[in-house]
Amino acid sequence: MATFDDLLEQAGAFGHCQKRVFAMLCLLSLPLSGVYVGIVFQGFTPDHWCRDPALAERRQACGWSQAEARRLMAPIVNSSGSVQPSSCERYEVDWNKTTLSCDPLQLNLSKTAPCKDGWEYEYEGRKSFVTEFNLVCSDAWYVDMYQSTVNVGFLAGSFAFGFFADRFGRNMSFLVSNILNAVAGMVLAFAPNFISILVLRALLGFGVKGGWMSTYVLLTEIVGVEYRRTVGILYQMLFSIGNLVIPLLAFYITDWRWLQVAFTAPYILFISFYWFIPESPRWLISRNNSAKALEITQAIAKENKRNLTHFETLTDVEGDCSSASLMDLFRTPNMRKHTLILMFNWFTTAVVYQGLIMRLGITGGNIYIDFLISGLVEIPAALFILFTIERIGRRIPFASANIVAGAACLITAFIPDSMFWFKMVVACIGRLGITVAFEMVVFVNTELYPTIIRNLGVAVCSTLCDIGGIVSPFLLYRLAAIWLELPLIIFGVVAFIAGGLVLLLPETKGVPLPDTIEDIEFPNKKKKNVMENQQLKKPLNSDLTNNKDTTTV
Repeated sequence: MATFDDLLEQAGAFGHCQKRVFAMLCLLSLPLSGVYVGIVFQGFTPDHWCRDPALAERRQACGWSQAEARRLMAPIVNSSGSVQPSSCERYEVDWNKTTLSCDPLQLNLSKTAPCKDGWEYEYEGRKSFVTEFNLVCSDAWYVDMYQSTVNVGFLAGSFAFGFFADRFGRNMSFLVSNILNAVAGMVLAFAPNFISILVLRALLGFGVKGGWMSTYVLLTEIVGVEYRRTVGILYQMLFSIGNLVIPLLAFYITDWRWLQVAFTAPYILFISFYWFIPESPRWLISRNNSAKALEITQAIAKENKRNLTHFETLTDVEGDCSSASLMDLFRTPNMRKHTLILMFNWFTTAVVYQGLIMRLGITGGNIYIDFLISGLVEIPAALFILFTIERIGRRIPFASANIVAGAACLITAFIPDSMFWFKMVVACIGRLGITVAFEMVVFVNTELYPTIIRNLGVAVCSTLCDIGGIVSPFLLYRLAAIWLELPLIIFGVVAFIAGGLVLLLPETKGVPLPDTIEDIEFPNKKKKNVMENQQLKKPLNSDLTNNKDTTTV
């Protein structure tokens, strides 16, 4: 009885078929970046002040500049560490009744009141949902909800599509996800009010996260074990490339609704991929459909131009996880330590990564250039991981990435704005560090759990990523209203703590994947058994070699 790994070795571990599927599915990571961090452009909040139609008429009659009119409209306040006219209050002056001349010194500007006739915006050519729905001042927290609802969808999609993919297949999950993404994304682009926008954002997050996960699993299941890590890292790298496309799209598409159409359009194309991508043979085997699995594997071998030995029966080598429970993640000391540390790291990487990206929209610089430069530094992250994890290991690069990100955030917070380029360089180093940490936590998580509860462990720990995404916008925007650099200090502290906790995890380089909880609690016993098996194999291999040499002679 053969395993699928035996069959895949003959069909080609990473042949033409897998490369074609990999290239097609990698495209799915590109629009994901628009859904995840497109708020930087779609929710851009320009400089704004209270609107007063009567003052606008007086300005025309008196020939005041916009700056002069604004000083007559709003009191001077200290906002985010800088002194400027208030964006949320106005002087209580009835410009329709006053008969004063155009001399501003004759006005009694003392009493203030909240804005009552809406706001005026310094558009700079961009229309965001903030300006369309006036989500400023007391309604500014709705902007936080725009980002949080998509993370709520991510959280629900992780669980729902995890079940759906195991029940109905990876390919069917991919199809359903893309249909949902296309419909929800397009309807969102023309939604009439902000409440409906929030509901559709949650639905979009639900479908996007589910499809991304199903695709990731499918890729790792159809390639050989030696290619899984590389495929997984490069798949995530396409998300970073998507971050480079966003500012280019936003530069030419200045209306947030049409930008949403651009983010959604690829999902319409992805629907057709269903007919060109095979179902996972591993999943079919797990559903007792070995005949179909063999048929698909034969098609893979044919495309790879390989000859496949016929196997009448197949068996799966994965452990039975039917008896796994949530309590297994916390019941024993080492399992509990791994779970709590990984959960905190998932949470931290989501908060810091998403927070650093969204911060670009409130720093006041050139949002297109700043976003593009910070996105470029993500590309070396995947290359750094590929060239270090097999040479140095996992623990030191993982911990160092968090610590570097934390240090960069803290340093950036105290660099004056006059040193713009130095501040940008340090901030980019932080972005690089947290990107490395984000990509590493994915596969380190899989290596620290035994086979019987590996899927459960990754699912539970990664939910903290979505919770971090829900918290991040509130943490960023509300603290930035107090002091623009305050979120960076919070990001730096939690990243430092995450890096220190990673040092408490065991190194997994060159260590066989654990099969049971006992392997986690008594790792030395597992290593001893592996070494004994290797010693037993050596004499056998030596005998086989001698026999082969004798036969040749």
